[in-house]
Amino acid sequence: MKTQTPTSQGAAILRHLKRGRKLTAIQALKDFHCFRLAARISDLREEGWDIRTKMIETEGGSRIAEYRMP
Repeated sequence: MKTQTPTSQGAAILRHLKRGRKLTAIQALKDFHCFRLAARISDLREEGWDIRTKMIETEGGSRIAEYRMP
C-alpha cells in the first residue's frame, strides 16, 4: 500500500518510528522542526504505515498524543 515517498520531514519521522522510538509533538518540533506532527502522521498512515496513537498525561496534567509503530 505504500505508494508514495514521504516528504523529507515525513521520511525523518518515519525513520524515527521504525527504530522503535515514540514521538510527541514537542519532540517532533525539537528534533525535526515539525509544527504539524498530526498532519505528517496522517500522511504516513495514508501511505499505509501502521502508526499507533496513545494519549498520555504530562506532568502538568495535559493530555497529548504519543505516536509509535508496533
